[in-house]
Amino acid sequence: MVIDLETIDPSGLPVELAVSALTMAELAAGPHAATDNNERARRQDRLQRAEAAFDPLPFDSGAARAYGRIFAAVMSTGRNARGPRAVDLMIAATACAAELPLFTRHIGDFRGLEGLVEVVGV
Repeated sequence: MVIDLETIDPSGLPVELAVSALTMAELAAGPHAATDNNERARRQDRLQRAEAAFDPLPFDSGAARAYGRIFAAVMSTGRNARGPRAVDLMIAATACAAELPLFTRHIGDFRGLEGLVEVVGV
């Protein structure tokens, strides 16, 4: 959601926003993954703005414990909790441990987490 923040209607967002350290890590990887110089510059700009705006929530021991519950919930739906979406599930665990809702553009990626973390589609 952070990459689309400028295009999202703010009325659907909470007054105060937080991001996880894992989200910041994904943003930090973004410029290195771009093959186009203009896209690389856009991603670097986005990273720098996010770094200036947010003090990220850590993936700490509480988040690590919550990840076990998140992992089990996803597996119980018959979906794979490992692979490309594992970082997303760690972000969900960070929200769960902090008792914060998770705002996302891809609500389907978080199916099965009802009762663990509130997932809000934007």
